[in-house]
Amino acid sequence: MNAEIIEKLKAAVGEKYVLTEDEATKPFLVDWTKRFVGKAVVVRPANTEEVSRVVRIANETRTPVVPQAGGTTLVGGSIPDDSGNAILLSLSRLNKIEDIDTVNDTVTVEAGVILEDLHKAVEEKGRFFPLSFGAKGSAEIGGNLATNAGGTAVLRYGNMRDLCLGLEVVLPDGRIWTALRGLRKDNTGYDLKQLFIGSEGTLGVITRAVLKLYPQPIGNQTALVGVESPDDAVKLLNECRTAAGPYLTGFELMQSKCLVRVHEQLPDIGLPGPVDDCPWWVLAEVSCSPDSGPSLEEILGKAFEDGIVKNAYLAQSLKEFEAFWKIRESIPEADARVGNNLHNDISLKIALIPEFLDVTVRRLKDAYPWLDPSLYGHLGDGNLHFNIGSIPSNLAFENEEGIRKITYEETVKRNGSISAEHGIGQLKREHFLQLKDPLELELMVKISHALDPNGIMNPGKLLPDRK
Repeated sequence: MNAEIIEKLKAAVGEKYVLTEDEATKPFLVDWTKRFVGKAVVVRPANTEEVSRVVRIANETRTPVVPQAGGTTLVGGSIPDDSGNAILLSLSRLNKIEDIDTVNDTVTVEAGVILEDLHKAVEEKGRFFPLSFGAKGSAEIGGNLATNAGGTAVLRYGNMRDLCLGLEVVLPDGRIWTALRGLRKDNTGYDLKQLFIGSEGTLGVITRAVLKLYPQPIGNQTALVGVESPDDAVKLLNECRTAAGPYLTGFELMQSKCLVRVHEQLPDIGLPGPVDDCPWWVLAEVSCSPDSGPSLEEILGKAFEDGIVKNAYLAQSLKEFEAFWKIRESIPEADARVGNNLHNDISLKIALIPEFLDVTVRRLKDAYPWLDPSLYGHLGDGNLHFNIGSIPSNLAFENEEGIRKITYEETVKRNGSISAEHGIGQLKREHFLQLKDPLELELMVKISHALDPNGIMNPGKLLPDRK
């Protein structure tokens, strides 16, 4: 990068926070999957005003800006290319929890706040922030918003679009748009914050947000439930919804081999008992105490009588509740330790999931007999993590395009989405550009050109290259 630009950046945020040496920049320039590696100057501003100065310099010099929060991307969304011409804008120093309002049930946070730290802070005030997933110990709020993160509680609370009431954003020209009002009703025109949520850093840099809080759940009833098929899991979901209504907080579907792999790769994580007697398992959670709402044990008892459930382990303590969820949240790490997995993050109407799994796995097995699927996800909201491994391990990547083509064909055929919560980034961009409705894509491009005429914001991700 031009030495003059580097000097301007040092003046904007302090010399200590402009990283140029390979050893210092390396941790910021590789994604969680280790697949995407870039090269850039890393700039670490301390507040919104410093972010604004950096983006203004980038816009004036036509320098690409790649915003990054916790760096837990699985699609290369916050990793620059390898040209070395970009600014990687790390937001991790913007890590203040500014206000927890227990009357309005909102919290105001900076973009670099770690999700798990937010959980702990609001819990101390008797409140609950429901977004949760395996990478909560390192994922940051800015990235959660930029990718419209979902996690395990979307069934009851929604994703980040539903949980956000206000944003502060540095626009591509460096101006600061602040809308941190924290109102649940504001019918004064376009809801501009929704443009930036899920935009993957292509329209601006999210620096602060106002998020919804909830009362702490009175209690949690949780069970690992064995079923014969995804079709039976859908039937169980319907029974749970009918009986528990809004108290049904989580409903996760997993192959039994996913549970076994967790224990094999992470031996400290135990299983509650044998799981090889059922090919599929559900992790169901009802958030209420037994005397104030439906009993999960009663719901499962009826499902046993109906022949839907074959086995079940009910958590008898908080320790067991946490252990059950630890199993589910550790599946990605266990898969990563085995290595060489192709990640697919898709969503479908729930009723179509059993047929999709049957048809798609059969097509893939016919084409690639060595294929080893790792299938799990948030069945309650229609989101599957349709991950593909292989034996030997290199075959999945050698045949990646063919595998993705079949998977995405069957997804789009059912009017589903090829990205439920991970975003598009680099990994899925070409498929996205081919499959997205042309008019929708045209409107997205026009919005991008209007807000970012110089094309500096996270180029090479989500949208087509500028001509």
